[in-house]
Amino acid sequence: MPPLAGRRALVTGASSGIGAAIARALSAAGAEVTLAARRAERLAEVARGLERARTVVVDVRDAAAVARAFAGLEVDLLVANAGLSIGMERLPEGVPEDWAAAIDTNVKGVLHAVHAAVPAMVAHGRGDVVLIGSVAGRQVYPGGAVYCATKHAVRALYEGLRLDMAGRGIRFTTVDPGMVGETEFSPIRFAGTSSARRRSTPASTT
Repeated sequence: MPPLAGRRALVTGASSGIGAAIARALSAAGAEVTLAARRAERLAEVARGLERARTVVVDVRDAAAVARAFAGLEVDLLVANAGLSIGMERLPEGVPEDWAAAIDTNVKGVLHAVHAAVPAMVAHGRGDVVLIGSVAGRQVYPGGAVYCATKHAVRALYEGLRLDMAGRGIRFTTVDPGMVGETEFSPIRFAGTSSARRRSTPASTT
């Protein structure tokens, strides 16, 4: 019998990169997997090769939308993976809108997913929650202050959950990857730098 047979998993940010790889691995191990992300076409592409898979189109930054999308799922394995970073500017030259996108996705997105999925685990007295952090949650580097702050926050949420939920039968884990190839993380990030924006913006004509 596959090791995760009978488990019901939910993976956020599952339309590409680490999230898609996690969804595939969980499915191969026998879990029934719900893939959640913003891009319907990409979700469908990932889910097409999986058994016992379904997709949910949702933006984890929207608390109400997450609550609606995850209502009734009753998953017993949550992987809160959705995350991003935009830009590599040093902090004083950063773009507040980019900071907001990172904070809303990397921190609030984790909170929204946990808030929506964990109550069902509590009701059943068992479950697993995996928060995807980063080595950036352990070491800050130039041009990464805001992203690193969000991943430090993920580690704090993990530690807080372990304390808050002690004795409820739920296990909490954090995984902190380093640099990973074959994902969209770096292209999105570098495309968001001010210099890249200037290079990609056509000269104005009058």
